[in-house]
Amino acid sequence: MKIISPKRVLDDDYNQIIMAKIYDGTLLLIEILFLILKVFYFFCESIFTMFIPITKKSVAGEIILVTGAGHGIGKELAIGYASLGATVICWDINEEINKQTMNEIKMMGKNAVYAYQCNVADRKEVFKIAEKVKKEVGDVTILINNAGIGFPRTLLNKSADEITRVIDVNLKSHYWTLQAFLPSMIKKNHGHIVAVSSLLAFKGFMYGTVYCPTKSAVKALMEAISDELRTYSKGKSLIKFTTVFPALVLTGIVKNPRMRFASIMKGLTPQEAASLIIDAQRQNFRERSIPSHWLPISRLSRLLPNKALNCIYDFVDFSVDVAD
Repeated sequence: MKIISPKRVLDDDYNQIIMAKIYDGTLLLIEILFLILKVFYFFCESIFTMFIPITKKSVAGEIILVTGAGHGIGKELAIGYASLGATVICWDINEEINKQTMNEIKMMGKNAVYAYQCNVADRKEVFKIAEKVKKEVGDVTILINNAGIGFPRTLLNKSADEITRVIDVNLKSHYWTLQAFLPSMIKKNHGHIVAVSSLLAFKGFMYGTVYCPTKSAVKALMEAISDELRTYSKGKSLIKFTTVFPALVLTGIVKNPRMRFASIMKGLTPQEAASLIIDAQRQNFRERSIPSHWLPISRLSRLLPNKALNCIYDFVDFSVDVAD
C-alpha cells in the first residue's frame, strides 16, 4: 500500500491554488485588454462620425407618433416625417390645431396621417388613446416625445399648478408613452424612441427652475431605459434611443430672447430644428444637440470652475422676458 505524504498533499493543493490564480489573472488581463481595444475602437468610431456623414436610414412605411404635433417643433416633425413617406400620428391636447396639422399634411398629398386629441400628462388617457391608435392604425414603431411647456418666471412667482403642469407634461408623459408603446417594440425587436430635451438639461438657467430639471430628468430617463433594455436583452435589442438637445428654438415658450452676441446663438425656426431632429433620428445618434456643435461645447464647459462659468454667462448676457 502506497502512503502519500501529508506534505505532498499540501504542496499539490498549494500548486493548484497558484495555478488557478494565474489562470484567473490571465483571463482578467485578457478581458482588460479586450475592453481597452473596444473603448479605443468606439472612440475612433465617434471621431470618425464627426467628420464623415452617417447614412440616413429610411422611415418610409414606419408608423410615427409625434406628441405636441399641433404647433412648433412637433408640427414640423409631423410634416417632415410625412414627406419622407411615413405614416404619421399626431397627438396634441388642442384638438383644433392638431387637426390643422393633419389637414396641412393631407394637402401635401400625404393621406397616411391621423390626428388624436390626447393629454399626454394623463396616464389613463394615454393608454386609452394608445389602444385606439393600435386598433385603427397599427403598432407605433417610432415614438417622438416632443410635447413640452414652460413658464419663464421666478420660482417664488410660480404657482403650484404651473409647477405640476410642467413636470407632468415635460417629464411624466414620457413614462406613460414609453409604457404604452415600448412593449410592442420589444416584442418585434424593432423601434426607435426620440426624446426632445433641451440644452438647458446641462445648465440651469434663471426662470427655468422647473423647466430645466425636467429636461435633465428626460436625459437621465433615456439613458436609464436604454441601458435597461440593453442589459435585459443581453445586447440583442435593436430598439434605438435618441435624445436631442435643442438650443434656442423660436417656439414662443420664451418671450423676446436677447443676448450680447446674437449671431453666436441665433435662434432656429421650428422647421429648422425639426429637420435636424429627424436627421439625428435617421442617423441613430444616441445624443445630439441642435445645432450639433453645442453638445461638445456644453460638456467641455462643465470642466470649468463654477465662478469661471458664471463669468462667461454674464459676459454673453443672455436674457428673456418674464411670462405674464
